[in-house]
Amino acid sequence: MTEHPQKIVALVDGSIYSASLCEHAAWVSQRTDAPVEVMHVLGRRDAPDRADFSGTIALGARSALLEELATLDAARAKLVSQRGRAILEDARAILDKAGVTEISTRLRQGDIVEAISEIEADARLIMIGKRGEAADFAKGHLGSNLERIIRASRKPVFVAARAFKPISRVLVAYDGGVSAMKAVDHIARSPLFAGLAVHVATVGSATPEVKKGLENAQALLQGAGLEVETSILPGQPETALSKLIEDAQIDLLVMGAYGHSRIRSLIIGSTTTAMIQSCKVPVVLMR
Repeated sequence: MTEHPQKIVALVDGSIYSASLCEHAAWVSQRTDAPVEVMHVLGRRDAPDRADFSGTIALGARSALLEELATLDAARAKLVSQRGRAILEDARAILDKAGVTEISTRLRQGDIVEAISEIEADARLIMIGKRGEAADFAKGHLGSNLERIIRASRKPVFVAARAFKPISRVLVAYDGGVSAMKAVDHIARSPLFAGLAVHVATVGSATPEVKKGLENAQALLQGAGLEVETSILPGQPETALSKLIEDAQIDLLVMGAYGHSRIRSLIIGSTTTAMIQSCKVPVVLMR
């Protein structure tokens, strides 16, 4: 941890998740004293359309049409940029109202993953909504950007739920893998989790190795002054963890992004979508 707190990067897109994302970012900022940078990326689909509609039109008409298309292109690009700035100003207002004192905004053009890779060295956390503006709810997609960011980011990714509520109980989905152990270590060290109740759960059989892993995780967290309980759950990870989140009134799920057990399939496989969608709480994914 550097002396100057690294910033929280919140990715807003004008979707219904953006307000909740800003409220989650304010919660993180206030617990960690970290500044918030709000970023809106104008994707390639927002860039002016360069298609040639002129075809085989006669010369005079063709040049007139090209001129008109160029004017429309310029007007559309200006509107897209203005909308992006408006989204950023709305986000700033929410953060300001929530008491965040250090806020910066950034409007970028291009690919969202490339934009993040350029700035994530200075970030402690990347924050994004569960679904983006272009996500199709009917098809049950999470949005390709979220999946790409989770796979590409070297920093923890905080996936905000649709509505913000204060966070007091945290569930760690623990599989004994490297990223799960890093997640436990991160929780023990980070001011973000100070004073929160932590539940460490694994899905599978209660083998001596599994029990030992949970005991080690519990000892590390208790050593950091956290209130901890552990459990070994039967069944499938998605169902078992979702049920525990409801039964134990969990407010935040923390998972390793890579592992070596069935929990791994939640992140690497198509079940990621189902897990993040099915639980109504925010999710932090650790590398």
